[in-house]
Amino acid sequence: GGNAYEITGDPLPQETIDGCLNSDAILFGAIGGEQWDNLPRKMRPESGLLRLRSELNLYANYRPVQVYDPLIDASSLKAEVIKGVDLLVLRELTGGIYFGKPRLKGEDNSYNTMVYTKDEIVRIAKEAFESAMKRKKRVCSVDKANVLEVSQFWREVVEEVSKDYPEVSLTHMYVDNAAMQLVRDPKQFDVILTSNLFGDILSDEASMISGSIGLLPSASVGGEVGLYEPIHGSAPDIAGQGIANPIATIASASMMLRFALDEVAAADKIDKAIKSVLEDGYRTKDISQFGAKEVCSTTEMGSIIANRVCS
Repeated sequence: GGNAYEITGDPLPQETIDGCLNSDAILFGAIGGEQWDNLPRKMRPESGLLRLRSELNLYANYRPVQVYDPLIDASSLKAEVIKGVDLLVLRELTGGIYFGKPRLKGEDNSYNTMVYTKDEIVRIAKEAFESAMKRKKRVCSVDKANVLEVSQFWREVVEEVSKDYPEVSLTHMYVDNAAMQLVRDPKQFDVILTSNLFGDILSDEASMISGSIGLLPSASVGGEVGLYEPIHGSAPDIAGQGIANPIATIASASMMLRFALDEVAAADKIDKAIKSVLEDGYRTKDISQFGAKEVCSTTEMGSIIANRVCS
């Protein structure tokens, strides 16, 4: 990230890559800051994260979205629309327009290229169908097949993969309609399968169903070592103030325990502790106007949850 760039001139030095490859799992914080925004693209912290995903072959990004009952009024959507929402956005992470070549930023024109191979689509589609088998057995594949040839290909390959999962219902939806449907009726979704660019946008939209981007975790998997991180950014505007919500990071640690380390009981205790603390009215500043009995700092909220886990 930015600190690595300041020390080494590289946002992802080889030492970091080696350390990650020698780990069982990675718990990632957040990346970026305005002081690095004007660097060349390859030197920016965000480019380091893209490279790390590629180096570790992290092609599948899981973003679960659920609504905590004590925070049902935190969402901008009506309670009856979001109560009971439990969906998963599964985003392809190492292909598509973020990695496609050729790409150019010129003086008179610029361009990027959206490319997907069949193998890339097959493996992310299998992740979606396998996830759906453990859930409500519904997959909605989101594309732009009415305009983009790459989306037409995406749809064809997903249809082909679906034949191996006859128990799972598959539907297709254009991305513009999906963006609208997430707000209109999010409970219709179980697993949303989509490409890198569309998933980047839709997963952030879906996160606001919960009421705060500071509540939701994510997992990026595919290779031998997975990366677990909150979906929020580094929020430099509030850095050092002790008001950030740590729940997304704690929930990411729970996902890491559950999926990377097979510590299911420990993960269950963390998830239960988070729900218990919210039910008892503890809130950080971002959610303090919704049923708060006590407003906590970042450290205080983390300590309260940790004590519940240990009790």
